[in-house]
Amino acid sequence: MLTLHGIYILRLLLACILGGLIGYEREHTHRPAGFRTHILVCVGSALVMITSEFIFNKYLHIASVDPTRLGAQVISGIGFLGAGTIIRDGFNVKGLTTAASLWAVSCVGIAVGSGFYEGAIAATILIYITLIILRRVEKSLMAKNTLKIIYIQSFNIPGQIGLISEVLAKYGVSIKTMEFMNNQEEKNLFLKVSVKYSDTKVRGSVMNDLHNLEGVQKVYEE
Repeated sequence: MLTLHGIYILRLLLACILGGLIGYEREHTHRPAGFRTHILVCVGSALVMITSEFIFNKYLHIASVDPTRLGAQVISGIGFLGAGTIIRDGFNVKGLTTAASLWAVSCVGIAVGSGFYEGAIAATILIYITLIILRRVEKSLMAKNTLKIIYIQSFNIPGQIGLISEVLAKYGVSIKTMEFMNNQEEKNLFLKVSVKYSDTKVRGSVMNDLHNLEGVQKVYEE
């Protein structure tokens, strides 16, 4: 028969295993917060709930103590760590999934620390499935979506936007949105063009023709 302290140690070990499982997936895909970070978050969250339970039992007949108070602070406070994994690269934002996984793994730790093992294990399985299997589904759906973003860096030559539009129209590519921003010296033009291909087979030809336009320095697609 395990003592109370033995149960606490087992909870911490389970939190380490579950957090490490999710962290391994993040580490394997080279995300900002990986194996050790997820373990630390999960174990720390579990320890918070164990401490809350310990304090509640110790002062049960002495003072009024809310055992959920510390756990609530973990849920709201984990945001600072998640924010550190979010990176903005130009128009792209990366790290949102990792930030969400950190928040979720903190909740798993709280569940383990409170003794809700079934919920913690079930949540870990669902989180892992979401990160592994649904990532493939997401990529498949994105591949079928013909809406793409083209970034074009060019010298700010008069009529350049018109020439770019002509190239896109030549291949039946419809422009959904176009954003442009000049630098302070107004020598360069940076375009973000949201387009929809009627035939994805022409993408290579479109990119090649855009790159060959006079004054165009760089062209790439998202």
